[in-house]
Amino acid sequence: DSVTTDHISPAGPIKPGTPAADYLDAHGVARKDYNSLGSRRGNHEVMVRGTFANIRLQNRILDTIGLEGTQGGYTRDFTQEGGPKEFIYNACMNYQKAGIPLVVLGGKEYGSGSSRDWAAKGTTLLGVKAVITESFERIHRSNLIGMGVIPLQFPAGESAKSLGLDGTETFDITGIEELNAGKTPKTVSVTATKEDGRTVQFDAVVRIDTPGEADYYRNGGILQYVLRNMLRSDS
Repeated sequence: DSVTTDHISPAGPIKPGTPAADYLDAHGVARKDYNSLGSRRGNHEVMVRGTFANIRLQNRILDTIGLEGTQGGYTRDFTQEGGPKEFIYNACMNYQKAGIPLVVLGGKEYGSGSSRDWAAKGTTLLGVKAVITESFERIHRSNLIGMGVIPLQFPAGESAKSLGLDGTETFDITGIEELNAGKTPKTVSVTATKEDGRTVQFDAVVRIDTPGEADYYRNGGILQYVLRNMLRSDS
């Protein structure tokens, strides 16, 4: 619960040995000059590598391989044999190469804290297409839509834990196609398939709350929406 925008896009020092530090090393930046992620907000290469890299973040998917309580920007990489522990950035790049879109599972008050645009930018650049939580902080929810990521909520009273989800599942989300017909669905159907073939099905609440947000999401994000409107006005 209470995954903040600082958990998602930290502003603190760049830790040696992380993907962000490795990128700086490869470009001739001395360790003493790493500075902080906050100071490098203008460099998307560093910022995407720093997304979900907060040293205090706990990713519950690691519990499934006996690494309970592990802190830092780690996940499991199921493009590799056995789904080993890996940096989130490295795993996400492997998923992108394999053409696999990603889903984030969260708890209550997801995205709370300061309004940090990179929390949504980094999420979409990692290949995340949907975030499913118990509740969202208002501004981060809107920012996700602006970046083309759909915010979904578990049914009232339900959570990843109550539904028996641990993050190892493959997710299928259907019903959002109604947006193409100009209608925002209240819910979408989510089917989570476990490694042994068992499935968990639930209807997730679509947190696209205004017609304007629907327009942004339908176009893939706010930038695409603005550019397409400019092109229409010029034609």
